[in-house]
This record gives sequence, C-alpha cells and structure tokens, in this order.
Amino acid sequence: MEVKTEKTTDEIPFETKTINDSNLTSGKEEVRTEGVNGVKTKTFDVTYTNDKETNRVLVKEEITTQPVAKVIAKGTKVAKPAPAPAPEPSNCDSNYSGCVPIASDVDCAGGSGNGPAYVSGPITVRGSDIYDLDRDGDGIACE
Repeated sequence: MEVKTEKTTDEIPFETKTINDSNLTSGKEEVRTEGVNGVKTKTFDVTYTNDKETNRVLVKEEITTQPVAKVIAKGTKVAKPAPAPAPEPSNCDSNYSGCVPIASDVDCAGGSGNGPAYVSGPITVRGSDIYDLDRDGDGIACE
C-alpha cells in the first residue's frame, strides 16, 4: 500500500456584470474589463494497493486564481434632439426662398420698379412668381 498526494485543477468561470454609463449614448455598449476565468486547485491523498487506486480523500481545496468579472458598460445617455429649423419670418411670402415681404407689389431693389416694397436677390422662386420678380423665367429672381 502506498499513499501519494495528487493535485487537480478546475476552471472557475467568470461572471458578466453590466453597469449603466450616463456618458455613453443609449443603445451602445462597451467592454470595460475582459473576463478571466479563475482556477481552483484540489489536493487529494490517493491510496494505491498493488498499483491500483483504492481510496481518494480530498484534503485541501483552494482558489489559486480568482476569476475576474467581465464588465460591460451600457449607455443611458439620451441624445439631444436636433434643433428645430428656424421659422421663416411671418411677414414673408412662401412662394420665394428668403424673405420677400407680403405687399401690394414687390420689386427688385435697384431695379426700375416703384414698390411699395423691395427685395434684394438672388432669390429662388418656390411657387408662383406672383410679383413677376423672375423676368427671365430661370427660377431665380432679382439676379
């Protein structure tokens, strides 16, 4: 009969933890710490009789390497909405880009018209050219 000391090792799986991060945009995730498995070592007294194992007794069990948890940061930051487009001035005709005032008649500034309102160009015609500012019909008024 002979008694020998034998050691075995077992892997200890790492845990995965999720943390909220208010600096990370919602819906995004980042691995902050990679997980690492740990190691558990078991020590046995093993009895052999005629070269055959006849008894095995666990005498010691210890964690020789602690597992390291995998840490995932989950974004909670809400993205700011895009700013609303600037409203068109309220006293402008929507048939033109820019601001063509609403009046009984509008002429191009520096032209031969007699007003009562004037506009500096160039201005794009977006609808009907109700003030006849696009003399050549190319869609650009007061050029």
